[in-house]
Amino acid sequence: MTTLADIDPLRFAVHRAAPRGFAQAYVHESPSAGAGVPLVCVHGWPETKRIYWKVIEPLVAAGFEVIVPDLRGFGDSEIGPDGFHDVASHSADVYALVHDHLGHDSVVLLGGDLGGPIIQDLALRHPEWVDRMVLFNSPLPYLKDQMADIVNTRAPRESADYFFAQGTAPERVMMGLPSPEARTDYISTFYMSRYWAHPGAFTSLPGEVDFHTEPFADAAKLRASFGAYESSFSADARVAPSKIGPNPHTPTLILFGPSDHVLYPAFDQMAAVVFERHTGPFLLRNCGHFVPWEAPHALISGTIAFCSDLL
Repeated sequence: MTTLADIDPLRFAVHRAAPRGFAQAYVHESPSAGAGVPLVCVHGWPETKRIYWKVIEPLVAAGFEVIVPDLRGFGDSEIGPDGFHDVASHSADVYALVHDHLGHDSVVLLGGDLGGPIIQDLALRHPEWVDRMVLFNSPLPYLKDQMADIVNTRAPRESADYFFAQGTAPERVMMGLPSPEARTDYISTFYMSRYWAHPGAFTSLPGEVDFHTEPFADAAKLRASFGAYESSFSADARVAPSKIGPNPHTPTLILFGPSDHVLYPAFDQMAAVVFERHTGPFLLRNCGHFVPWEAPHALISGTIAFCSDLL
């Protein structure tokens, strides 16, 4: 159930740091007793740090030091000064913020959607830094031989139009979104009519969808957010190749909201192949793509249990 506090943009203090040459915004909440286990929550598209509003306080109460950044070009963060908004850029930003600026030598990473490839990249790029991961509803590498017997390993074709348009003709998409209202209306379809979420997940309160779409009213930031899609089609949109592949070493909790109409229906089976040291997969009843919002209690309890030896 969504409460008014859940859609209050001022619920948490927003901090800013610029270890990579742009102002990156982030929420940073710690237990009252002192330092907790660093838990970095990485949002996807079309999301901002607000997608984690329901889970921050319970995770802090459980003993986590919760760090929730806005990726470059999203929410309250500035656009990347180099013009890149691909997975490798986001990964480097998160590492610089949490390792270099905040000084954490070991972390738990949590993410889905675009945040999923980012934390996968970090776990392979900095294996000594990432203690474990919580992954949900995320793009995965396709391992042809290992996944040969798994059916439904491709996303539904009818959901791919936005991906192709934003990745190959982003300027044309932006031309069709000339006003703040047009841009937020466009983003609202991903929460409502495109059925990424379980039916009714974003209709508990008036303004619930607006809370998530409002940050995308800014034309320059919406355009920048398409960078991850462009990088799927063009090497010129990538600052460097991302490190996405089989992971034999990082303990990974796999959660899946099966009401998702954009991701591969076999996400859970595929993830179990990619992450050798996996817990789960666990399917979340009446939950779709936006797990932190749709199934906050399951995400909270699962993360706490998975990290119980650290707390």
